[in-house]
Amino acid sequence: MTMLKNLVACIATAVTVALAPGLAHAQGAPIRIGSTLALTGPLSATAMTHKLVGEIYVEQLNARGGLLGRKVEWIVKDDQSKPDLARTLYEQLVTSDKVDLLMGPYATGAILSAMGVAQRYNKVLVHHTFGIPSLSKYDMAFPAWSLGSDPGNTVPNSVFDALAASPKPPKTIAIVTSKFPSIHFMSLGAREVAKKRGLQEVLFLEWDFGNRDFGPIAARVKDAKPDLVWMGDIALEGNMLLDAMKKIDYVPPLHFHTYPAPGPMTKSPEGKNAISLTIFEEHAPFSDNALGAAFIKTFNDRAAKAGLPDTSVEVQAAASFSAWQILEAGVVGAKSFDDKAIAAYLKANRIDTIHGKLRFNGPGNYGDDLMKIKQVQNGKWVVVWPASYAPSGVKLQVQ
Repeated sequence: MTMLKNLVACIATAVTVALAPGLAHAQGAPIRIGSTLALTGPLSATAMTHKLVGEIYVEQLNARGGLLGRKVEWIVKDDQSKPDLARTLYEQLVTSDKVDLLMGPYATGAILSAMGVAQRYNKVLVHHTFGIPSLSKYDMAFPAWSLGSDPGNTVPNSVFDALAASPKPPKTIAIVTSKFPSIHFMSLGAREVAKKRGLQEVLFLEWDFGNRDFGPIAARVKDAKPDLVWMGDIALEGNMLLDAMKKIDYVPPLHFHTYPAPGPMTKSPEGKNAISLTIFEEHAPFSDNALGAAFIKTFNDRAAKAGLPDTSVEVQAAASFSAWQILEAGVVGAKSFDDKAIAAYLKANRIDTIHGKLRFNGPGNYGDDLMKIKQVQNGKWVVVWPASYAPSGVKLQVQ
């Protein structure tokens, strides 16, 4: 019996020694997080901000010990602003690269593609800017963009509420919009809300995403003489339309932009008084949050070194940072890298982010509408509505 016990002990020791290197590697191997971004193509001007934010977050995360004691490796691929390519790349990330976790891409089309892949493999997908919540049918997808579950109604109402408080509330509106899915969706919503609120529609025009000839659209807008131009634009489309207006000596009294590229809009003279949506801007009360203030300082420095046209933290950078916060909170809260455990934790708890405490127990995992209205003033985005979120003395400006 003693000889048998000794033999078993020796075998157990031998097996442990043989497996030790593998076990150590498994316990210490980096957690690999895979995603795509539109590093080239028409969405790249905005996606570069998301790339920089991801790099900053992963560096800081690893500096404080990583996730559950394991370093994080971020694998990001270029989807070239093409949803079909995003789908293929997310398939590669899961099947070939065998990443542990996923992070969503930028923009609704690519996110929808990534969501389909995540659902097929039962992976959590935290995403940044998905503008059509009704299409989010996957119960392990979580939005960082806090526009509520009915943005086709709430977003235009917020815009019109802000404009109603201006010195010259608009009475007529021209709605010109890209056919990019989420942009088109919100523009159609604005059309209905404007009608209900008594605004006279003097023009409605659409263009295909990727269009670069905005001259004819600018001419039609000028002839319509609207008080407000609703530009359903994304990335540089709004800049190109404003440039086309400048060439025919036209300046719209008020111009709203859905998802403009942050830097190009603030740095362009034609972007003066542009209006848009936001969840976070680089001023109080947003900067009163200690973590938000630290992120602003770091981003300012890194954006300057990277040569970004605008080094300020605004809605795109904040949404991206919040997405990483959500993913980290899910892993830490669940004490696990298991996707189902992470999803369960996120659904059951409110998550602290730099733009507020988020919940994911509404339709499509959307929670509260935290959108504010901002405007370009003196070369920077500032919140103008609600007034409690505006810097001291700042009010909506009309051309």
